[in-house]
Amino acid sequence: MDYQFLPTTIVGSYAQPDWLIDRANLNSRLPPRVRAKEIWRVSEDLLAEAQDDATLIALHDQERAGIDIVGDGEMRRESYSNRVANALEGIDLDNHGTAIDRTGKPNPVPRVAGPIKRARPIEVSDAEFVRRNTDKPIKITVPGPFTMSQQAQNDFYPDDEHLAMAYAEAINGEIRDLTNAGVDIVQLDEPYMQARAESAREFGVKAVNRAIDGVECQIALHICFGYAHVHGANAQKPSGYSFLSELADCNVDIVSVEAAQPRLDLSVLKSLVSKKVMLGVIDLADLSIETPELVADRIRAGLEVVPAENLILAPDCGMKYLARDVAYGKLKALADGARIVRDELQGATS
Repeated sequence: MDYQFLPTTIVGSYAQPDWLIDRANLNSRLPPRVRAKEIWRVSEDLLAEAQDDATLIALHDQERAGIDIVGDGEMRRESYSNRVANALEGIDLDNHGTAIDRTGKPNPVPRVAGPIKRARPIEVSDAEFVRRNTDKPIKITVPGPFTMSQQAQNDFYPDDEHLAMAYAEAINGEIRDLTNAGVDIVQLDEPYMQARAESAREFGVKAVNRAIDGVECQIALHICFGYAHVHGANAQKPSGYSFLSELADCNVDIVSVEAAQPRLDLSVLKSLVSKKVMLGVIDLADLSIETPELVADRIRAGLEVVPAENLILAPDCGMKYLARDVAYGKLKALADGARIVRDELQGATS
């Protein structure tokens, strides 16, 4: 894959248009783990076409802002995980389960009633659509096996580790097909590795390594403290991860971390010397748009601990809960801030 020095990318989601989703409904609830079709404002017979159009908007905004590695913006999803999790066999779609969200609140979740299997591709047609509509490198996200095991009610497997390994087997097939569809980077979203660090130490890395066994594309893993919107703009996030250095033993190529809002102590990234780091330099709790100079300062701080050739630049997390003008402005600031630092580094070596 050929991309810009200090490349920029989105983490996963971009702001869905207000004509596509009922934003008040979306914002008033925990991120759905089961299907939440009531979020869509477009009738079912027109929904696929509307989601195609929204994906084109997301691609256009990313390219117009100057983003180097683009994604579908998750325009077809009600949340980052529920579309994939509820498309697998073994899930009782008529009788949901319940699990405690990372906020401590109960949330309806998929109920695992039989063997987890992937009967068909889930996001492959989405990836093919993106590939047809951009010449840039593309990244597609899938929920990670550990996180899915924590967002389910397990009524079939003997324990969560066996459940996570079954999810890993299913995700492995999906990643292989995404690679064949022309995806350059597949990102596993694993926020629950931070939220449930003790269990993650027991079997999280094992599950991720099984999910990516034998795949040929680059693999990123996103770990974060949760959506700023869900936790509240003024919520105090930790300045360090409870689970991060353990990813040095994980076979992923890239580790994506939230750093801007929590003012992460970036020295923790020294434990990931064998990985590329996708550094969050856009604060999604602050609805004001960063200046390129502020973004450049955050990038320079990252360069103090991560070599430039190993650094990828991104927002902290998904941009699903932002207004589109704010999301676009922040992406533009990201691209412009990266350009400032690139010019500095290239000037210093010329």
